[in-house]
Amino acid sequence: MKQVVYEFSRPLQVDRVPALGCHERLAADEKECAALAKRFEVPRIHSLVGLLKVVPWRGGGLKITGTLNAKVDQVSVISLETFTSNLEFAIERYFLSPRAGQPTAEEDVDIIEHGSVDLGEILAESMALELDPYPRREGEVFDDIEEHPESAKVSPFTGLSKLKPD
Repeated sequence: MKQVVYEFSRPLQVDRVPALGCHERLAADEKECAALAKRFEVPRIHSLVGLLKVVPWRGGGLKITGTLNAKVDQVSVISLETFTSNLEFAIERYFLSPRAGQPTAEEDVDIIEHGSVDLGEILAESMALELDPYPRREGEVFDDIEEHPESAKVSPFTGLSKLKPD
C-alpha cells in the first residue's frame, strides 16, 4: 500500500514515546504554509504552530492534546475582501494500536498505521475542521437585504383581483 505524503509532515514513532509522555513543538515553514493554503483554499497561511503533549494511552495507543496557533488570510463572504485572522484551537486526539482492535462507533479514535502518527497532519486536519467555511471580519454584517413586512401581508390573490372586471 502506498503511503500518503503530506504537505506538513512530522511523523512520530509510537514506540519512542516515553512512559511519562513528551512535549512537541511544531512549526510549518513557508513552503509548507503555502502548500496548506492551497489545500485549504485560503489566500495565505502566514504561520502555523502547534504545542502538543503526547502520552501513552490504552496499551500501545496515544493521547495527543495541545493547542494550534495560526495566522491566516481569508476572504470575507460579505465584502469579498481579504483579511487576516489569528486563530487558536484546542486539540485532543486519540490513537489505538491495530492489535487493540477496532474502536466502537461511539469512540472517536484513529488507528495507528505503520507504527507512527503524523503530528503535522494532525495539526493540518484540526485546522481544516476549525476554519470557518463562511469567514467574515469581526463586526461585519450583511445588511443589504431590506425586508418589507407589509409585503408579507399582501395576499397572493391581490394580482388576480386587478384582472377581474368591475
